Amino acid sequence: MAIKVNLDRVLLDRKMSLTELAERVGITLANLSILKTGKARAVRFSTLDALCRELECQPADILVYVQDGAEDSLKIAAE
Repeated sequence: MAIKVNLDRVLLDRKMSLTELAERVGITLANLSILKTGKARAVRFSTLDALCRELECQPADILVYVQDGAEDSLKIAAE
């Protein structure tokens, strides 16, 4: 997948749990978990707006474009 979700890192930086974020944003924990694991096929702008508002961040802090194959190269280099 070309879009990587960095929600874990942002939550860690903010010392916030996924459960707390789900409550603040008003979406289910299950849907937020799907987004966090990168399994979401789409994200509504209203959801992204709410996430950025509650996390006090920019969309680029949460979503990052990674060229196909680049992520695999990073994993190999880390091993």
